[in-house]
Amino acid sequence: MIKMATKKTSMFTLTERVTISAAATDTFATIDLGSYVDVGDRQALQIHSVDFIIQSTTPGQSVPAAMGASGVVHVQLTDLNRGALVFANDRALVASGQLNLDSDAFFSLATDLYPDNFGKGSDDGRYVVNDQLYITALSSVLAGSQAVNVTVRVNASIVTLGAKDFMAIAIQSTAADN
Repeated sequence: MIKMATKKTSMFTLTERVTISAAATDTFATIDLGSYVDVGDRQALQIHSVDFIIQSTTPGQSVPAAMGASGVVHVQLTDLNRGALVFANDRALVASGQLNLDSDAFFSLATDLYPDNFGKGSDDGRYVVNDQLYITALSSVLAGSQAVNVTVRVNASIVTLGAKDFMAIAIQSTAADN
């Protein structure tokens, strides 16, 4: 079996929080990968999994209190800056999730299983060669001066790819921008 990548590090976690303070408005944050991705050395970030943690204005406050009414919180992680939420067939989409709050204050959570979550082998995951990851979040409703905070936790490792594999991923990423 030929390996696509050689691990340079053990798994580690990158974390970023985005604060949604206006209802029905896309809110953005980025995770800088400049220290992890190196084109000259064919070094990429291998994403193993992505977790979304949704909290209220303060860590101890309930999310229904911040939302105030039934609604939904959307969050997506992409490896290209799309400037808005994207459809599931967008190649730049790494992971996404949503939290639904119904009129009886019951939650349901939907997380998508994207390339970064399939399998448990050491070669499984999403390889990223771009210098940033982009977070887009949106809450359909917010109460008064409340906010919803979404923390994105990316479990990843640094890998070295073969020249052909690195080139294929770079081309695919560039093609996804069109």
